[in-house]
Amino acid sequence: MPKLGVNIDHIATLRQARREFEPDPIAAAKICEEAGCDSIVAHLREDRRHINDSDIKRLRKVIKTRFNLEMSINKGIVDIACEIGPDQATLVPERREEITTEGGLDVVKNTAAIKNAVSRLQKSGIEVSLFIPADKKQIDASIKTGATIIEFHTGCFANARSFSAKGRELYRIKNMAKYALSQGLIVNAGHGLKYDNVKAIAKIPGMYELNIGHSIISKAVFVGLHKAVKDMLNLIK
Repeated sequence: MPKLGVNIDHIATLRQARREFEPDPIAAAKICEEAGCDSIVAHLREDRRHINDSDIKRLRKVIKTRFNLEMSINKGIVDIACEIGPDQATLVPERREEITTEGGLDVVKNTAAIKNAVSRLQKSGIEVSLFIPADKKQIDASIKTGATIIEFHTGCFANARSFSAKGRELYRIKNMAKYALSQGLIVNAGHGLKYDNVKAIAKIPGMYELNIGHSIISKAVFVGLHKAVKDMLNLIK
């Protein structure tokens, strides 16, 4: 059964809407762990639009499962990650004008820069995952960086508008997961996964962890965070 990582960015988004102190993403992380998730995910963006430096310092102190810090390869962000020491760093592409992460890293075009960030993080004892499209060339380039984990961007699958298009995307992810596993990589997936589509990705052989945020936080508005996490875990099971 794949593990579940819960992204708490949108708890901080709600807090930042009023520039106040509630809701607290650290309190949210504790509830998610109590509900049975396997890791807590938070993205420290360069513009600090939701999660901030104080948040990740406090998260590092309280998280009892695993702390997965999403981040760009910006030198200043890498410096902070090396100082804080999350269990895992997931390197993602980042543009200031985007609403959410759009697509995966182009590791083929940026191999040297990504390899440098991977090396620095690993020397600090941090496992590194690369958030990439489900593409053979990107997988091969990821191996060259020294990263041992990849996370497939599942947005194309989640946003496919027809049954046939969704089927093609799922088939591609399955094949690329099989290939990545054959190369000795750990395979995760995330982005756009919801209660009505997560089962198909969870069933992929060898899938290690699913990282989900927006849909869980959205449901939590109506049913509470503990139940929202439990319901997602039950679907993955």
